[in-house]
Amino acid sequence: MKKRAVKVLDTTLRDGEQTPGVALAPEQKLEVARALDDLGVDIIEAGAAITSEGERRAIRLISDAGLKAEVCSFARALRSDVDAALGCGVDGVHLVVPTSDIHLKYKLKKNREEVKRMALDAARYALDQGLKVEFSAEDATRTDPAFLRELFSAAVELGVQRVCVCDTVGVLTPERARELFSDLAKAIKVPIAAHCHDDFGMATANTLAAVQAGALEVHVAVNGLGERGGNAALEEVALALTQLYGVETRIKLNKLYPISKLVERLTRMPVPPTKSVVGENAFAHEAGIHTHGVLAYPPTYEPISPELVGHHRKLVFGKHAGSHAVESELHRMGLQPTREQVREIFEQVKKLGDRGKLVTDTELRAIVDAIMGRTLKEVLKLEELTVVSGNKATPTASARVKFGDKEVVESGLGVGPVDAAMNAISKVIGEMSNIRLQGYHVDAISGGTDAVVDVVVNLTDGKRIVTARGTSGDIIMASVQAMINGTNRLLWDRKLGGA
Repeated sequence: MKKRAVKVLDTTLRDGEQTPGVALAPEQKLEVARALDDLGVDIIEAGAAITSEGERRAIRLISDAGLKAEVCSFARALRSDVDAALGCGVDGVHLVVPTSDIHLKYKLKKNREEVKRMALDAARYALDQGLKVEFSAEDATRTDPAFLRELFSAAVELGVQRVCVCDTVGVLTPERARELFSDLAKAIKVPIAAHCHDDFGMATANTLAAVQAGALEVHVAVNGLGERGGNAALEEVALALTQLYGVETRIKLNKLYPISKLVERLTRMPVPPTKSVVGENAFAHEAGIHTHGVLAYPPTYEPISPELVGHHRKLVFGKHAGSHAVESELHRMGLQPTREQVREIFEQVKKLGDRGKLVTDTELRAIVDAIMGRTLKEVLKLEELTVVSGNKATPTASARVKFGDKEVVESGLGVGPVDAAMNAISKVIGEMSNIRLQGYHVDAISGGTDAVVDVVVNLTDGKRIVTARGTSGDIIMASVQAMINGTNRLLWDRKLGGA
């Protein structure tokens, strides 16, 4: 692929927010939009103005924020949708019209000529109001190619600035993408965009194939959010374009991981650990042969450095761990163990791993402390925790915690008792340090209503991340204990001058 530039339209705030279970407040959408602008996105699809007053408020906030990116609103081929977008002060509209016979027959109940007239009327109206228009064919990949070219050509004659092929139900393949976009690029004289869904797991591959064939714009969403299986993931497409295909974008790759974490936090949609580029395991290594190779020369098992995308390398300790990784971690902690101490620590890690346990940072350091004679002092100690929750009561928690000689009392509200307790503890921790919760996971490790639960949290102080565990028959206490354990670890390591 010859070197050229491709524009990026991010639809996290529109198609991404259509992910079942996701709803963002206007202020949250503005926060994401600012981050997208800082990331280098060319066009931000801020939402669909026709949806609600709250949506219009969010789009107005984004339009008035002075962003460098073009801000657009999704609009159906209706003047009322265009008017709603106009009222929000956007730069343009992403005008979407169904084009496949399936959509025409069963959704619109109109023929091709009727849909063409409706679509062109809306496009002309938007252009007359001074809006930029990206003209999208919904379900384009199941549309008669001749009708698709006819409709796009007519829209271009009107003056639309871009057209977009929507693989609405993700049935495109890379081979067909190359054929379709190649044919369209010969006939259409404005930039063509690719909007791909991931129903068959090929959204990223199809987007890249479209660019290979001539597409000059890609539609993506952070973390691959979107309807059903989601959209093409921004982080995957941006990284692959630049690193594998030599295609330029304005995306600042080192901000990909931070924006992923922001969107994960605000949408409350967890990113799978094995998610490429931004998952917590994307640069994690456990197997001995892998950790040895990475420690000797990172490219042996890392195609890119984690720093390129703003991520971090992590060595995971369990039954697959190698002695080189253990020794390297001890040195990173500022310790100088003897060969015998390394061997003993390595054997203890293996024993825990063989029992099917993830060896958290807290547990690893507990093993190290015991074998090397380091004593972890309880910097933070839970004295009392009270949680109130009921059918009509807002879950509330009050925590009394001892920090050295000081006693701190805080309360927190939540969507449930666990959330309330964690918020109360987070407030206490926040008063004395910059440590914050980054990840939370719970598993039941026995059956029945009295099941013992295992809670694992990821905590960070901005410089490093530790994983800590809490185990109890009470999920609230297990969660709080995990927070306390991890905080003690970070505070104590900081006091010792370790990593």
